[in-house]
Amino acid sequence: MIRIGYKKCEYDFSVYVKSFDDDSFIFMLLYMDDMLIVIKSMSKVNKLKTLLSREFDMKDLGVVKKILGIDIHRDRATMRLWLSWHSFVEKVLERFNMDNTKPVSTPLANHLRLSIV
Repeated sequence: MIRIGYKKCEYDFSVYVKSFDDDSFIFMLLYMDDMLIVIKSMSKVNKLKTLLSREFDMKDLGVVKKILGIDIHRDRATMRLWLSWHSFVEKVLERFNMDNTKPVSTPLANHLRLSIV
């Protein structure tokens, strides 16, 4: 990725960034054998996929709906994006037989206050 003009993010080494002359950016997130490409321009996404497919065996799974257990919801009309761990949390609760427990809005009672001792 470095060879083709991407820079490794200094805060997260699984994130690569490339800037373009039109002030746009492309972000590529790599985790094991998963990849997420984020940019407004589909033509730039397709160019990157073509370039990468020449070097690596790849499978295009289309528009992302989930990555690393995080559900991704988009409303293109309002240009909104939601990230949710809801399904992941449900699986964890099921695993530990807690899926039928009574939900509460906060893990602590409202009258409890935390302080440094």
